[in-house]
Amino acid sequence: MRRIDRYIVATVASAMLLVLLVVLSLDLVFAFIAEMDELKNDYQTLQAMKYIIFTVPRRIYDYLPLAAFIGCLVGLGVLANNSELTVIRAAGVSVVRVVWSTMKPALAVVVVGILVGEFVAPQTERIAQTQKALEQGAAENVASSAGMWRREGNVFMHFNAVEPKGVLHGVSLFEFNDERRMVRSTFAKRAIYQGDHWLLQDIERTEIKDDGSHVQTFDSLRWNVSLSPSILEVLIIKPEYLSIKGLYTYANYQEEQGLDANSYLMAFWKKVLQPVATSVLVLVAISFIFGPLRSVTMGFRVFCGIIIGLLFKYMQDLLGPASLVFGFNPVIATLAPICICALLGVVLLRRVR
Repeated sequence: MRRIDRYIVATVASAMLLVLLVVLSLDLVFAFIAEMDELKNDYQTLQAMKYIIFTVPRRIYDYLPLAAFIGCLVGLGVLANNSELTVIRAAGVSVVRVVWSTMKPALAVVVVGILVGEFVAPQTERIAQTQKALEQGAAENVASSAGMWRREGNVFMHFNAVEPKGVLHGVSLFEFNDERRMVRSTFAKRAIYQGDHWLLQDIERTEIKDDGSHVQTFDSLRWNVSLSPSILEVLIIKPEYLSIKGLYTYANYQEEQGLDANSYLMAFWKKVLQPVATSVLVLVAISFIFGPLRSVTMGFRVFCGIIIGLLFKYMQDLLGPASLVFGFNPVIATLAPICICALLGVVLLRRVR
């Protein structure tokens, strides 16, 4: 029995790895082509290649659930097409045993996904986005179309780029009074964190008064704000690429500032439940091999897998924004597709004799 277990594990694991390599390779090629349209200033072909390399961990994390799902379909499908699955069943191996053997590589994928998503992808993605912004000229002291906007009280802030360890580039501050009229704008080339405050450098400040505007320049100024480097580093990358800890930290900050944190909470729950979603997708793949996709060709099996995977993704992508619009809990938006797939997988497996 152990030899059969190892054989099933090896077949499914190799199929998952193959699917991941194929999908990742295609994604890297298309990503590099897309980056060719972003070339400007110091950001040229070599820098674009470095950017793509730094985003590889994030892309691996994105495709691990798909690789587990399609890989399971392909691996078990090979066993079914060669009648090996029939022989294994005839040898007295129960469906539960086959399911457990197939789940082992899927659990390994889940563990790898947690490690990459928590400790590797956020760091490399942060480096990639920061370096790209700086090479494209983000250090200039004018708010660009890139970067990020934040608000704290009556001050609206824009940062062209955020480096790790507390260095900002291209800082723009717009201060408004209670009547929502701008009273001051400040542009600084850099801001460096000093432990309890920020130090703005190379500054141009404009005071807007009833008698006109007055421009002043400073070499440096103290800037008191509650934003810390740990919070600002979260802003560089999209919520879905952040670690669970980073999402939780920034969601709390948003709530403390009276801002809407639902988008970060939605990404938080999606990331927390991704291991469950991956396991459920593998369960669906197993149930399909024992059920409706047992005797079809490999091409049709892969096609069905892609359709099911896309439907699952689209359900999450639609329910997530719907939770923001209609105000229901983001946990429901994340759990609903998982529960539907789990129910489908269990029903199909129960029909297997």
